[in-house]
Amino acid sequence: MTSTSTSIEEGSVLLITLDSCRFDTFRRIKPRLLSAVGKLHRAMAPSHFTYGSHAAIYMGFLPSVRPAKAYLNSKYCKLFRIEFGGSIGKSEAAFALDGGSIIEGFRNKNYITIGSGAASWFNPQTPTGKKLSLDFEKFYYPGTTWQLRDQLNWIEEELRKTSGRPVFILLNIGETHVPYWHTGASWSKEDNPCVPFQKKNRRRECWHRQGECLKYIDSQLGPILNRFSNETIVITADHGDCWGENGLWEHGISHQKTLEVPLLARLNGIPL
Repeated sequence: MTSTSTSIEEGSVLLITLDSCRFDTFRRIKPRLLSAVGKLHRAMAPSHFTYGSHAAIYMGFLPSVRPAKAYLNSKYCKLFRIEFGGSIGKSEAAFALDGGSIIEGFRNKNYITIGSGAASWFNPQTPTGKKLSLDFEKFYYPGTTWQLRDQLNWIEEELRKTSGRPVFILLNIGETHVPYWHTGASWSKEDNPCVPFQKKNRRRECWHRQGECLKYIDSQLGPILNRFSNETIVITADHGDCWGENGLWEHGISHQKTLEVPLLARLNGIPL
C-alpha cells in the first residue's frame, strides 16, 4: 500500500472489525486491499456476539492466534494494554495505556478518538450503544447496518479537522453481518439466508453473499488503508457465524465457527 497526500500523525491507529466475517470467507475471497495489510492469521475471538467481543477489545483483548505470537495473542503480549487490565504477558505491549478502556487510554495520550459502529449494538440512543460509544470524542452511528460509504465519508470529514494529533479510529463494518447485503447487491436485503433455528439449508447463499459483501467492503477501503499504511492497522472480525454446522445458524452461540475470525495487522507500518 502507498500513502496518500493527506498526512496522518505518527503513531495513529486504525482498528476495523468486519462484523460477523468468518475466517474461511476471508481466506476464500482474499480481498486485495485488506490482504495487503499483512499476513492472514486464523484467530479466536473473545466472544461470539458483537457487544461481548467489542467490550473485550475495549479492554485490550483482541482476537488471538495460536500458537501465541507477540501482539497477535492478547494473553502472550498485547498490542493494546490497559494498566491493571489483565496479566502483563511475556513482553511489553506495543501501546501501554492508562484508562477505563483503550479508547480512554488513547485520549489520555492526546489522541483524537473517532468511532463508527454499523451494528445496532452501537446505537447511542440505547443503553448498550451509550456504553460502546461513550469514550470516543467523536462517534457516528449510521442508522442501519449497510452504510459503509456514509461511515467512511463521515470519518474523512473528521480527519480533515484533525491537526497535530495522532488519531485512534474504530470502524465496525456491517455489510458482512446478516442478512449479508451491500449497496448495489443483486439480492434483497429483506431476504436473510441465515436465521437461527431455520430448517431449510441455505448455506450456499450465506457462503456466496458474505463473500460478495467482503469484496464490496474491499472496494471501498482503499483511501483509508492507504492513509494509515505507515501506521498501525488491525483488521479482524468480532465473531463469525454458523452456517448449519451442528444444526446451528448465525451467532450468539459458542461454537468454533462463531469464534474463528480473520486477523491481519501491521505495527507502525510493518506487517505482523
